[in-house]
Amino acid sequence: MQKRHTNRERYFEEQAQTTRNYYIPYIKGYFTASGVFRTDDIKTGYIPYIKEYTGNLPNKVLEVGCGEGGNLLPFAELGCDVIGIDIAASRIEQAQNFFITKRQKGTFIASDIFLLKDLQKHFPLILIHDVIEHIDNKEQFLRNLKKYLSPNGMIFIAFPAWQMPFGGHQQIARSKIISHMPFIHLLPRILYKWILELFSEQESTVKELLTIKYTRCTIEMFRRVVKQTDYQIVNEQLYFINPHYKIKFGLTPHKLNKTIACIPFIRNVFSTSCFYLIRPT
Repeated sequence: MQKRHTNRERYFEEQAQTTRNYYIPYIKGYFTASGVFRTDDIKTGYIPYIKEYTGNLPNKVLEVGCGEGGNLLPFAELGCDVIGIDIAASRIEQAQNFFITKRQKGTFIASDIFLLKDLQKHFPLILIHDVIEHIDNKEQFLRNLKKYLSPNGMIFIAFPAWQMPFGGHQQIARSKIISHMPFIHLLPRILYKWILELFSEQESTVKELLTIKYTRCTIEMFRRVVKQTDYQIVNEQLYFINPHYKIKFGLTPHKLNKTIACIPFIRNVFSTSCFYLIRPT
């Protein structure tokens, strides 16, 4: 687990491979051949992850919290005009270098997305991957993000349910014990902080992990925020085995059992990844 986070190029490639194999087929099922969002046949639309679907992606894709650009690379390879935004300048620099090595075109900007007014109403598709669980005011975030969608545009959002074994992102810890310890993030804050410090985690890591404990996202919370911000859920897909685990660990992705997926709170424990497509009402 530690090697994945220290070998950055390998980490970027893992992101790109997961996007090629799972995120893109999922998203493509909701666009017509002209790249326009399907509004008339959602119920009969293609099941996520069926690669035989022949729909096309929109020509412009924005990712907010793009990190090092791994998720955007496959979109660029398919001819999409991609723009990545991240507040961390170091990650934007890595994304630019990553795209150069892959000989792909992409625009990357180190900024708060909401300061970039000239990008408003531009994008039929916005990606929010492993970001929403880091956002404190989720309602304000989604309301403001709506301004950047073009007519009939939609947002793809993916996040780990808070109560799942590693919903606290403790895998970023330097300690092999902490990074492999499931459910430790659910401990009371004081005890969790004490354990992190006991294993000599860096102050920045402790701060980040404790912040996620505060900004966490559950399925119920996300559904509520979507409704309060005047979006509708086009599609929800909960995963028992995260599609990304195929690249990381060689595990076959599995959707969450439909019965468990209907049980509030319990479903969070078993949802290692939650995929949503949402659009303004």
